[in-house]
Amino acid sequence: MTYPLVKFAFEVDWGGTKVGFQEVSGLNAEAALIEYRHGASPDFSKIKMPGLKTFSNITLKRGTFKSDNEYFEWFQTIQLNTVERRSITISLLDENGEPAVTWKVKNAFPLKVNATDLKAEGNEVAIETLEIAHEGLTIENN
Repeated sequence: MTYPLVKFAFEVDWGGTKVGFQEVSGLNAEAALIEYRHGASPDFSKIKMPGLKTFSNITLKRGTFKSDNEYFEWFQTIQLNTVERRSITISLLDENGEPAVTWKVKNAFPLKVNATDLKAEGNEVAIETLEIAHEGLTIENN
């Protein structure tokens, strides 16, 4: 019997230190809708065509580690209209730890860095968040 993949086994290669991520979200792609009708059309309706593709921003969450400032350092590469762009690979792993589905993100750069919230009565791991924009997303089933 074949079972669906679980979503808690994944890895992210983001060009930084190899640490585990707690959560990845925003792996969405969408095509815009273009409606068109020429004046001599005998139909009283528009035709529909696919337009430009758009991609959601991706959010990466991970634990905060001592002496690890890589999210902020990448964010600091933003200077006027230039930034360090990276290719990012996100893989959903099968039961053997091998990539089963891979998302490849093209020309990613940071938009927002969120440090953890601090709470004196908290009992959670400190989580930092990085939101990235990119110029393309491809999905490969391995």
